[in-house]
Amino acid sequence: MIDRFGGPDELHLAEVSAPVVGPTDVMIAVRSAGLGSWDKDERAGGFAEEYAAPPSFPYVLGWDGAGDVVEVGSEVERFSPGDVVYAASTAAPRGGFYAELAVVDQEHVALVPDGIPVEQAGAMAWDSLTAMSGLETLALHPDETLLVFGASGGIGHFAVQLARRWGVRVIAVASGGDGVALCRRLGATLTIDGRRENITDAVTEFAPEGVDAVLLTAGGPAGDEVLSLLTPDGRAASPHGVDPVPGGGATVPVRFYSGDRSRAGFDRLAKLIANGDYETALADRFPFSEAVNAHHALAGHYAGKMALIPGIPGADAPS
Repeated sequence: MIDRFGGPDELHLAEVSAPVVGPTDVMIAVRSAGLGSWDKDERAGGFAEEYAAPPSFPYVLGWDGAGDVVEVGSEVERFSPGDVVYAASTAAPRGGFYAELAVVDQEHVALVPDGIPVEQAGAMAWDSLTAMSGLETLALHPDETLLVFGASGGIGHFAVQLARRWGVRVIAVASGGDGVALCRRLGATLTIDGRRENITDAVTEFAPEGVDAVLLTAGGPAGDEVLSLLTPDGRAASPHGVDPVPGGGATVPVRFYSGDRSRAGFDRLAKLIANGDYETALADRFPFSEAVNAHHALAGHYAGKMALIPGIPGADAPS
């Protein structure tokens, strides 16, 4: 938890009261908590102005998590104690998943799909739902060509996997050798190292008539450049919150969207996941006692996702 906004060293272990379960809530005993790329911004206070009420300290971070249902509200019929679930929540105002117990409204909870390890499920919800919503926004058709910019990141590596379910050709613009290897393993048709290769040349050689759609999960000049590779009727989309905001100065409009974390969104994701192998590529796992190190790692380079796992060796009792 944190007692004030600031750098990674503000994170510390402490005890607080368990969150209160409301009529439509599910209480989860956390077995895995996702580390979101946005966590460092929230920790520093960047999200505070977006909340309807000022943040309450001590503040427990964590928007993704998975574990065992231990209690349900009086109006909950979909879940029972003992169910293994994952969820997409927000840390404010009730606290997030960097804790032994987390409470989430049932609308944003789902059973962990068959074949998905709980450790992976804890870091899967938000980015998977956001990737799926992006592909839906682009209205992809089989045999089209999709370029995923930032394909080795959290949203991006899920988008590569989900796009295969749409039957599209995927050009993955990844970052570094580890990112390239990850996207190749996940089934990208063409993988480009955005750090070392000329993206325009590589894409033009593969798709000389242009690409049908672009999903921008990262911003910057290179991201804006790939918009010029679209066909005349091509589409581009980017989730809200990407910084810098994609599309500056581009002639192609970028459709901005939010991930659908509703029950219906989880249901659609479950159907897609059931159609083949699906994974959360965990670049690293940290015990709760190493949350400070985890947040330092968030500021560096990594491919895929990272997670806090309270049960791995070296973990102290979490808050």
